[in-house]
Amino acid sequence: MNVAGLLGLPRLDQDLDRLEEALRGSVGSEDPFLSEVAGHLVAAGGKRLRPALTVAAAAAGGAGGDGAGEEVLRGGVSVELVHLGSLYHDDVMDEALTRRNVESVNARWGNLVAIVAGDFLLARASELAASLGTEVAGLLAATIARLCEGQVLEVRSTFDPGRTEPAYLASIAGKTAALMASACRIGALTAGLARDQVDAVTAFGSAFGMVFQIRDDILDVAATDAALGKPTGQDLVQGVYTLPVLRALGDPDVGPELRALLGSPLQPGEREKARAMVRSTPALESSLATARAYAGQAGAAARRVGRGPVVDAMAELGHRILDDLPI
Repeated sequence: MNVAGLLGLPRLDQDLDRLEEALRGSVGSEDPFLSEVAGHLVAAGGKRLRPALTVAAAAAGGAGGDGAGEEVLRGGVSVELVHLGSLYHDDVMDEALTRRNVESVNARWGNLVAIVAGDFLLARASELAASLGTEVAGLLAATIARLCEGQVLEVRSTFDPGRTEPAYLASIAGKTAALMASACRIGALTAGLARDQVDAVTAFGSAFGMVFQIRDDILDVAATDAALGKPTGQDLVQGVYTLPVLRALGDPDVGPELRALLGSPLQPGEREKARAMVRSTPALESSLATARAYAGQAGAAARRVGRGPVVDAMAELGHRILDDLPI
Protein backbone atom coordinates (compact mmCIF):
# COMPACT_ATOMS: atom_id res chain seq x y z
CA MET A 1 0.00 0.00 0.00
CA ASN A 2 1.30 3.43 -0.95
CA VAL A 3 0.44 5.27 2.25
CA ALA A 4 1.93 8.55 1.03
CA GLY A 5 -0.35 8.45 -2.01
CA LEU A 6 -3.41 8.24 0.26
CA LEU A 7 -2.66 11.74 1.51
CA GLY A 8 -4.01 13.07 -1.78
CA LEU A 9 -1.76 16.12 -1.94
CA PRO A 10 -2.13 17.71 -5.39
CA ARG A 11 1.60 18.38 -5.86
CA LEU A 12 2.97 15.48 -3.79
CA ASP A 13 4.64 13.75 -6.75
CA GLN A 14 6.46 16.93 -7.76
CA ASP A 15 7.43 17.66 -4.15
CA LEU A 16 8.77 14.14 -3.65
CA ASP A 17 10.74 14.40 -6.91
CA ARG A 18 12.38 17.54 -5.57
CA LEU A 19 12.94 15.84 -2.23
CA GLU A 20 14.53 12.82 -3.95
CA GLU A 21 17.06 15.06 -5.68
CA ALA A 22 17.89 16.80 -2.40
CA LEU A 23 18.14 13.44 -0.64
CA ARG A 24 20.66 12.13 -3.16
CA GLY A 25 22.70 15.31 -2.79
CA SER A 26 22.68 15.11 1.02
CA VAL A 27 24.54 11.78 1.18
CA GLY A 28 27.55 12.90 -0.84
CA SER A 29 31.01 12.79 0.69
CA GLU A 30 34.53 13.67 -0.38
CA ASP A 31 35.21 9.94 -0.07
CA PRO A 32 33.64 8.17 -3.09
CA PHE A 33 33.34 4.90 -1.18
CA LEU A 34 31.41 6.51 1.68
CA SER A 35 29.18 8.26 -0.87
CA GLU A 36 28.41 4.90 -2.49
CA VAL A 37 27.61 3.18 0.79
CA ALA A 38 25.58 6.09 2.20
CA GLY A 39 23.60 6.35 -1.02
CA HIS A 40 22.94 2.61 -1.30
CA LEU A 41 19.43 2.61 0.20
CA VAL A 42 18.62 6.03 -1.24
CA ALA A 43 19.17 4.55 -4.70
CA ALA A 44 17.03 1.53 -3.77
CA GLY A 45 14.02 3.83 -3.51
CA GLY A 46 11.17 3.75 -1.05
CA LYS A 47 7.77 5.30 -0.47
CA ARG A 48 9.23 8.24 1.49
CA LEU A 49 6.32 8.16 3.93
CA ARG A 50 7.96 10.28 6.60
CA PRO A 51 8.88 13.22 4.35
CA ALA A 52 5.41 12.93 2.79
CA LEU A 53 4.01 13.47 6.29
CA THR A 54 6.28 16.51 6.62
CA VAL A 55 4.85 17.97 3.41
CA ALA A 56 1.28 17.05 4.41
CA ALA A 57 1.60 18.67 7.83
CA ALA A 58 2.73 21.92 6.21
CA ALA A 59 -0.09 21.77 3.68
CA ALA A 60 -2.72 20.95 6.32
CA GLY A 61 -2.12 24.35 7.88
CA GLY A 62 -2.58 26.13 4.58
CA ALA A 63 1.05 26.29 3.45
CA GLY A 64 2.38 24.98 0.18
CA GLY A 65 -0.40 25.82 -2.26
CA ASP A 66 2.24 26.03 -4.97
CA GLY A 67 4.25 23.12 -3.61
CA ALA A 68 6.32 22.61 -0.50
CA GLY A 69 8.77 25.34 0.41
CA GLU A 70 12.50 24.70 0.43
CA GLU A 71 12.70 24.61 4.23
CA VAL A 72 9.84 22.12 4.41
CA LEU A 73 11.63 19.86 1.93
CA ARG A 74 14.90 20.23 3.82
CA GLY A 75 13.08 19.16 6.96
CA GLY A 76 11.66 16.17 5.11
CA VAL A 77 15.12 15.16 3.94
CA SER A 78 16.48 15.36 7.49
CA VAL A 79 13.69 13.07 8.73
CA GLU A 80 14.26 10.55 5.93
CA LEU A 81 17.99 10.49 6.65
CA VAL A 82 17.27 9.58 10.27
CA HIS A 83 14.99 6.80 9.05
CA LEU A 84 17.60 5.49 6.63
CA GLY A 85 20.36 5.65 9.22
CA SER A 86 18.21 3.62 11.60
CA LEU A 87 17.66 1.01 8.87
CA TYR A 88 21.41 0.58 8.42
CA HIS A 89 21.73 -0.08 12.14
CA ASP A 90 18.63 -2.31 12.27
CA ASP A 91 20.00 -4.52 9.50
CA VAL A 92 23.21 -5.05 11.46
CA MET A 93 21.26 -6.07 14.57
CA ASP A 94 18.93 -8.33 12.56
CA GLU A 95 21.74 -9.74 10.39
CA ALA A 96 19.53 -8.89 7.41
CA LEU A 97 20.66 -9.96 3.97
CA THR A 98 18.35 -7.74 1.92
CA ARG A 99 16.57 -4.42 2.25
CA ARG A 100 14.18 -2.95 -0.31
CA ASN A 101 14.91 -5.82 -2.71
CA VAL A 102 18.64 -5.08 -2.80
CA GLU A 103 21.55 -6.50 -0.83
CA SER A 104 21.76 -4.89 2.59
CA VAL A 105 24.74 -2.69 3.37
CA ASN A 106 25.97 -5.03 6.11
CA ALA A 107 25.72 -8.06 3.82
CA ARG A 108 27.61 -6.31 1.04
CA TRP A 109 30.26 -4.37 2.93
CA GLY A 110 30.19 -5.72 6.48
CA ASN A 111 28.82 -4.60 9.84
CA LEU A 112 31.49 -2.00 10.58
CA VAL A 113 30.92 -0.15 7.32
CA ALA A 114 27.14 -0.32 7.81
CA ILE A 115 27.35 1.14 11.31
CA VAL A 116 29.68 3.97 10.26
CA ALA A 117 27.51 4.75 7.21
CA GLY A 118 24.41 4.81 9.39
CA ASP A 119 26.17 7.24 11.74
CA PHE A 120 27.12 9.38 8.73
CA LEU A 121 23.45 9.59 7.67
CA LEU A 122 22.42 10.63 11.18
CA ALA A 123 25.14 13.29 11.15
CA ARG A 124 23.93 14.64 7.80
CA ALA A 125 20.37 14.73 9.19
CA SER A 126 21.57 16.74 12.19
CA GLU A 127 23.46 19.14 9.94
CA LEU A 128 20.32 19.81 7.90
CA ALA A 129 18.21 20.23 11.02
CA ALA A 130 20.69 22.75 12.40
CA SER A 131 20.23 24.84 9.25
CA LEU A 132 16.51 25.07 10.08
CA GLY A 133 16.96 26.59 13.52
CA THR A 134 17.56 25.55 17.09
CA GLU A 135 14.04 24.20 17.70
CA VAL A 136 14.19 21.81 14.76
CA ALA A 137 17.76 20.81 15.61
CA GLY A 138 16.82 20.07 19.21
CA LEU A 139 13.72 18.18 18.15
CA LEU A 140 15.61 15.93 15.77
CA ALA A 141 18.31 15.21 18.35
CA ALA A 142 15.66 14.28 20.92
CA THR A 143 13.95 12.09 18.34
CA ILE A 144 17.13 10.15 17.62
CA ALA A 145 17.45 9.57 21.36
CA ARG A 146 13.85 8.29 21.50
CA LEU A 147 14.54 5.91 18.61
CA CYS A 148 17.45 4.48 20.58
CA GLU A 149 15.36 4.20 23.74
CA GLY A 150 12.58 2.39 21.88
CA GLN A 151 15.05 0.01 20.29
CA VAL A 152 16.73 -0.75 23.60
CA LEU A 153 13.35 -1.49 25.17
CA GLU A 154 12.72 -3.97 22.38
CA VAL A 155 16.15 -5.59 22.64
CA ARG A 156 15.81 -6.02 26.40
CA SER A 157 12.57 -7.98 25.96
CA THR A 158 13.63 -10.29 23.12
CA PHE A 159 12.66 -13.92 23.64
CA ASP A 160 10.68 -12.93 26.73
CA PRO A 161 7.12 -14.35 26.65
CA GLY A 162 6.50 -12.28 29.77
CA ARG A 163 6.82 -9.01 27.86
CA THR A 164 3.94 -6.74 28.86
CA GLU A 165 1.66 -4.72 26.58
CA PRO A 166 2.76 -1.42 28.19
CA ALA A 167 6.37 -2.37 27.44
CA TYR A 168 5.46 -3.15 23.83
CA LEU A 169 3.56 0.13 23.41
CA ALA A 170 6.40 2.12 24.97
CA SER A 171 8.86 0.51 22.56
CA ILE A 172 6.90 1.26 19.41
CA ALA A 173 6.12 4.78 20.62
CA GLY A 174 9.88 5.35 20.61
CA LYS A 175 11.14 3.35 17.65
CA THR A 176 8.31 4.18 15.20
CA ALA A 177 5.82 6.79 16.36
CA ALA A 178 8.39 9.32 17.60
CA LEU A 179 9.90 9.84 14.14
CA MET A 180 6.50 10.18 12.48
CA ALA A 181 5.47 12.72 15.09
CA SER A 182 8.66 14.68 14.47
CA ALA A 183 8.20 14.47 10.70
CA CYS A 184 4.84 16.20 11.09
CA ARG A 185 6.10 18.70 13.65
CA ILE A 186 9.06 19.70 11.49
CA GLY A 187 6.71 20.25 8.55
CA ALA A 188 4.53 22.51 10.65
CA LEU A 189 7.47 24.42 12.15
CA THR A 190 9.21 25.03 8.83
CA ALA A 191 5.92 26.16 7.28
CA GLY A 192 5.34 28.67 10.08
CA LEU A 193 2.08 27.19 11.34
CA ALA A 194 0.46 28.46 14.53
CA ARG A 195 1.59 26.75 17.72
CA ASP A 196 -1.74 24.99 18.29
CA GLN A 197 -1.54 23.59 14.75
CA VAL A 198 2.03 22.46 15.35
CA ASP A 199 0.92 20.57 18.45
CA ALA A 200 -2.08 19.07 16.64
CA VAL A 201 -0.08 17.64 13.72
CA THR A 202 2.48 16.31 16.20
CA ALA A 203 -0.27 14.44 18.05
CA PHE A 204 -1.54 13.16 14.71
CA GLY A 205 1.89 11.85 13.74
CA SER A 206 2.38 10.10 17.07
CA ALA A 207 -0.99 8.33 16.94
CA PHE A 208 -0.60 7.46 13.26
CA GLY A 209 2.82 5.98 13.99
CA MET A 210 1.21 3.64 16.52
CA VAL A 211 -1.37 2.57 13.93
CA PHE A 212 1.34 2.00 11.35
CA GLN A 213 3.46 -0.22 13.60
CA ILE A 214 0.56 -2.27 14.98
CA ARG A 215 -0.62 -2.83 11.41
CA ASP A 216 2.87 -4.02 10.45
CA ASP A 217 2.92 -6.37 13.44
CA ILE A 218 -0.48 -7.81 12.51
CA LEU A 219 0.71 -8.42 8.95
CA ASP A 220 3.79 -10.27 10.20
CA VAL A 221 1.42 -12.87 11.66
CA ALA A 222 -1.56 -12.72 9.29
CA ALA A 223 -0.15 -12.10 5.79
CA THR A 224 1.48 -14.47 3.33
CA ASP A 225 5.06 -14.07 2.17
CA ALA A 226 3.82 -13.19 -1.32
CA ALA A 227 1.40 -10.54 -0.10
CA LEU A 228 3.93 -8.97 2.26
CA GLY A 229 6.80 -9.11 -0.22
CA LYS A 230 9.17 -10.52 2.40
CA PRO A 231 9.29 -13.50 4.77
CA THR A 232 6.56 -13.37 7.41
CA GLY A 233 6.93 -14.35 11.03
CA GLN A 234 10.34 -12.74 11.36
CA ASP A 235 9.44 -11.05 14.63
CA LEU A 236 8.69 -14.46 16.12
CA VAL A 237 11.96 -15.84 14.80
CA GLN A 238 13.92 -12.93 16.28
CA GLY A 239 12.11 -13.12 19.61
CA VAL A 240 10.23 -9.84 19.22
CA TYR A 241 6.81 -10.61 20.65
CA THR A 242 4.38 -8.01 19.33
CA LEU A 243 0.82 -7.12 20.31
CA PRO A 244 -0.94 -10.03 18.52
CA VAL A 245 1.46 -12.52 20.08
CA LEU A 246 1.12 -11.01 23.55
CA ARG A 247 -2.67 -11.15 23.24
CA ALA A 248 -2.49 -14.79 22.09
CA LEU A 249 -0.24 -15.62 25.05
CA GLY A 250 -3.07 -14.42 27.27
CA ASP A 251 -5.57 -16.78 25.65
CA PRO A 252 -6.54 -19.51 28.15
CA ASP A 253 -6.68 -22.24 25.52
CA VAL A 254 -3.71 -21.46 23.28
CA GLY A 255 -1.53 -19.38 25.59
CA PRO A 256 0.17 -22.15 27.61
CA GLU A 257 1.21 -24.14 24.54
CA LEU A 258 2.38 -21.01 22.73
CA ARG A 259 4.38 -19.90 25.77
CA ALA A 260 6.13 -23.27 25.83
CA LEU A 261 7.05 -22.90 22.15
CA LEU A 262 8.45 -19.38 22.50
CA GLY A 263 11.45 -18.14 24.42
CA SER A 264 14.17 -19.23 21.99
CA PRO A 265 14.85 -19.04 18.21
CA LEU A 266 12.27 -20.88 16.11
CA GLN A 267 12.85 -23.23 13.22
CA PRO A 268 10.73 -22.65 10.07
CA GLY A 269 8.17 -25.28 11.07
CA GLU A 270 7.92 -23.88 14.59
CA ARG A 271 7.50 -20.38 13.20
CA GLU A 272 4.50 -21.44 11.13
CA LYS A 273 3.04 -23.35 14.06
CA ALA A 274 3.34 -20.25 16.26
CA ARG A 275 1.75 -18.05 13.60
CA ALA A 276 -1.13 -20.49 13.21
CA MET A 277 -1.67 -20.58 16.95
CA VAL A 278 -1.86 -16.79 17.14
CA ARG A 279 -4.32 -16.73 14.22
CA SER A 280 -6.53 -19.28 15.97
CA THR A 281 -7.25 -16.83 18.81
CA PRO A 282 -9.08 -13.47 18.84
CA ALA A 283 -5.66 -11.78 19.12
CA LEU A 284 -5.61 -10.36 15.59
CA GLU A 285 -9.09 -8.86 15.87
CA SER A 286 -8.25 -7.48 19.31
CA SER A 287 -5.03 -5.92 18.01
CA LEU A 288 -6.91 -4.42 15.09
CA ALA A 289 -9.37 -2.84 17.54
CA THR A 290 -6.44 -1.26 19.37
CA ALA A 291 -5.05 0.06 16.08
CA ARG A 292 -8.45 1.51 15.22
CA ALA A 293 -8.54 3.31 18.56
CA TYR A 294 -5.21 4.96 17.72
CA ALA A 295 -6.56 5.77 14.25
CA GLY A 296 -9.43 7.58 15.95
CA GLN A 297 -6.95 9.58 18.01
CA ALA A 298 -4.99 10.46 14.87
CA GLY A 299 -8.16 11.60 13.11
CA ALA A 300 -9.26 13.77 16.04
CA ALA A 301 -5.84 15.39 16.21
CA ALA A 302 -5.83 16.13 12.47
CA ARG A 303 -9.25 17.79 12.72
CA ARG A 304 -7.79 20.28 15.22
CA VAL A 305 -5.48 21.64 12.51
CA GLY A 306 -8.25 23.20 10.45
CA ARG A 307 -10.37 22.31 7.45
CA GLY A 308 -9.76 21.24 3.89
CA PRO A 309 -8.99 18.20 1.74
CA VAL A 310 -5.51 17.63 3.20
CA VAL A 311 -6.90 17.60 6.73
CA ASP A 312 -9.67 15.25 5.60
CA ALA A 313 -7.12 12.85 4.08
CA MET A 314 -4.96 12.93 7.20
CA ALA A 315 -7.96 12.33 9.44
CA GLU A 316 -8.89 9.17 7.52
CA LEU A 317 -5.36 7.92 6.89
CA GLY A 318 -5.11 5.68 9.95
CA HIS A 319 -8.41 3.98 9.19
CA ARG A 320 -7.64 3.55 5.50
CA ILE A 321 -4.38 1.68 6.04
CA LEU A 322 -6.25 -0.80 8.24
CA ASP A 323 -8.98 -1.57 5.71
CA ASP A 324 -6.94 -4.10 3.73
CA LEU A 325 -5.73 -6.26 6.61
CA PRO A 326 -6.33 -10.00 5.96
CA ILE A 327 -8.31 -10.64 9.14
